[in-house]
Amino acid sequence: MGTARRWITTPVTAELLRGALDVEHTEDGVLPHRLPAWARAQCADPQLAMAEAQPSGVRLAFRSRTTVVELDTRPTKRTYVGAPPRPDGVYDLLVDGRPAGRGSVSGGHTLTIDMAAGTAKHRPGPAGTLRFTGLPDSAKDIEIWLPHNETTELIALRTDAPVEPARDPGRRVWLHHGSSISHGSDAASPTTTWPTLAASLGGVELINLGLSGGALLDPFTARTLRDTPADLISVKIGINVVNADLMRLRAFGPAVHGFLDTIREGHPTTPLLVVSPILCPLHEDTPGPSAPDFSAFSSGRLRFVALGDPAERASGKLTLSVIRDELSRIVKQRAADDPHLHYLDGRDLYGETDAAELPLPDDLHPDAATHRLIGERFARSVFAEEGPFGGGASRTAVLG
Repeated sequence: MGTARRWITTPVTAELLRGALDVEHTEDGVLPHRLPAWARAQCADPQLAMAEAQPSGVRLAFRSRTTVVELDTRPTKRTYVGAPPRPDGVYDLLVDGRPAGRGSVSGGHTLTIDMAAGTAKHRPGPAGTLRFTGLPDSAKDIEIWLPHNETTELIALRTDAPVEPARDPGRRVWLHHGSSISHGSDAASPTTTWPTLAASLGGVELINLGLSGGALLDPFTARTLRDTPADLISVKIGINVVNADLMRLRAFGPAVHGFLDTIREGHPTTPLLVVSPILCPLHEDTPGPSAPDFSAFSSGRLRFVALGDPAERASGKLTLSVIRDELSRIVKQRAADDPHLHYLDGRDLYGETDAAELPLPDDLHPDAATHRLIGERFARSVFAEEGPFGGGASRTAVLG
């Protein structure tokens, strides 16, 4: 008989997590959050609550000689009435920075969403176990990237060798805020969302505040960005403001100024990049709101439609074209007194030619191949030596 494995159980604590701004202690473990508790308390929007608790960019990071890793988690699976089942969330394993495995966890809670009725029903479920084996028997840095689109309660970490928090890599910290596209909608895995790909190519540490449906110029989000240590900051603004039909042009300009003013209170000279929306034919010249096209459900597809009227632009309703013009104007005005403020037209990341070759599958979100395209283009443009985040500026963020 072989020798029984001697497991070491290590409590999952904030010291083992990167990319989370808060950790909530539950009855069985911990739940990472991407907005702090005080910010969550200022918004009763269930969509935002779901999005910020989905750990896009959040990863366990530790150092160990272990040859096997087990992680007990309790995910929350989403199902949509009338839509095809969603696949289980994906966990990516990196060993010394290189891909070394991928897995999923079955079971967990289920959240059944009826978009037509505007309701959601929660059904509790059991925890499951993620397991990686065959790791090299040597000291190594291990990262487990949590599913970017699946709320994940972390219950227990087991190894066959002691674990210690990963060493500070000494890289610059990039803090990014955006919509579901930045959150990672329809990316293949947590390390292949466009911000994660761009961060890897740019050699920086990512904190991803891409919030599906939640890039709405909320003051509490601006204060979160203000208070989070970072060496580089980017904000991708526009698509959620349009598809939520949140405001008119009169309110949008001052809201952008206020959002940037708040960020600058905490980061007066940090490179700050404003990114306008990528091309989205649905809303280029047609205002929101956008809504699911329920007629497509019968064919097993999810698609969106724009419900606004292009003629309403005359009364101040917003489209992506209007928003790009306004963002460009605002950044140009402010940059006269702020040399560290920059602008990037989102169509440089995904434009008309790309839409012909890689159309948005649901008319709103990019697919996995397009995430890669956007990430690579962002890295080439923004992290280049002459780019807004180039030059290898020294690290200024205070981590802890």
